[in-house]
Amino acid sequence: MSRLANQLVREEKEQIARAIRTLLGRPLVSRHADQAAFELIVKRRRPLTQWFDYFCGWRLVVEPRQGYARLLKIGPSGHHGASATRPARRRRATGAPFDRRRYTLFCLCAAELLTSPVTTIGMLAQRVVRAAGAEAGVPAFDPVRAGERAAFADALKLLEHYGVITAMDGTTDSYLADEDAKVLYQVDTTLLVRLLAVPVPPSRITAAAEAHEPGLALTVEARYGGEEPTETQRNLWARHSFMRRLLDEPVVYRDELTPAQADYAASSSGRRIMRRAAEEAGFVLEERAEGFLLVDPDATATDGRFPDDGSHAKVAALFLIDLLVSSGPVTAARLDDEAAGLLRRFPQWAKGYQSDGGAPRLAADALEVLALFGLARRTGDQVAALPAAARYRVDRGTALMEDS
Repeated sequence: MSRLANQLVREEKEQIARAIRTLLGRPLVSRHADQAAFELIVKRRRPLTQWFDYFCGWRLVVEPRQGYARLLKIGPSGHHGASATRPARRRRATGAPFDRRRYTLFCLCAAELLTSPVTTIGMLAQRVVRAAGAEAGVPAFDPVRAGERAAFADALKLLEHYGVITAMDGTTDSYLADEDAKVLYQVDTTLLVRLLAVPVPPSRITAAAEAHEPGLALTVEARYGGEEPTETQRNLWARHSFMRRLLDEPVVYRDELTPAQADYAASSSGRRIMRRAAEEAGFVLEERAEGFLLVDPDATATDGRFPDDGSHAKVAALFLIDLLVSSGPVTAARLDDEAAGLLRRFPQWAKGYQSDGGAPRLAADALEVLALFGLARRTGDQVAALPAAARYRVDRGTALMEDS
């Protein structure tokens, strides 16, 4: 094979690996948001589609004319349920997670936007008022109240972020202060339909199935055989569910695997496929006695980083790791005391926590970060470091930048 041919093969592999990691970090890639990434996915869509189907059982939909690529990721646990550790977040300054009200309004807005390719914020609000009033168990929507308008605007801004709606005239933020604000939206109904990543479309769910186990019928994947799978289907589920966890979670511990997943990970074929998947996607696979970790050298595949100084909770988490690793399991009260010590030491830092009750809140937020990244676990009143935490241990004397 000539040098040029080798170079072309190497370039193709690198492009496929970069596109895989891009889709893992951003399951929805659109032309208007990232033209270069979208064009790369379109160019390599065939091997990408095959890769995600074989290793994960995930479907990749690429629509060159509509201008988007959507990786339909089913949760790492498959039909055993989905993780709630990655909530939708508000696109305003706080970045706070969506609450139940915002999720409800998001769903109502999505349903109503399917009816028209163009609408105004006022017309949509009135349709949501009627829809909420017609749905049993859904609280009425009152756009006169500022809090309701804020929740409504957060739902719309997330849809804007996904590219489902585009403000052609006016801004969504103007609605926060004025119920009569004029905003004109163009709606991409095709992309809107693709937002829902479930193996069973809602239109195919019978009333009896939904009443028996609400929501579960949407997540059943028929390819794995249901209650009486064949040996082939069990093996397929073991591969896909394990690889989903490996690709979707910061670290996978052996003691958290199901028996079928643990057997698959320990088998020669499972180990071979795991290594092949990591190599083809451009990951560095770390396999230890406690579990598995995929490292992305470019941090393309992740939707969150640690260590990172992007929040006070993440900075505090780095300091708490040192305590957890060096002192073994400690009580939650001990973490509160440690957080209080940080706040006293740096009175101009983390001003949002420099108030009564701030230390316990900082400790709780930091512990949430550690749990999210698979670095610590709380059992009752005890908090213990998990094996992966050792890599992040820091010097207790490290200076913390004061932030006003």
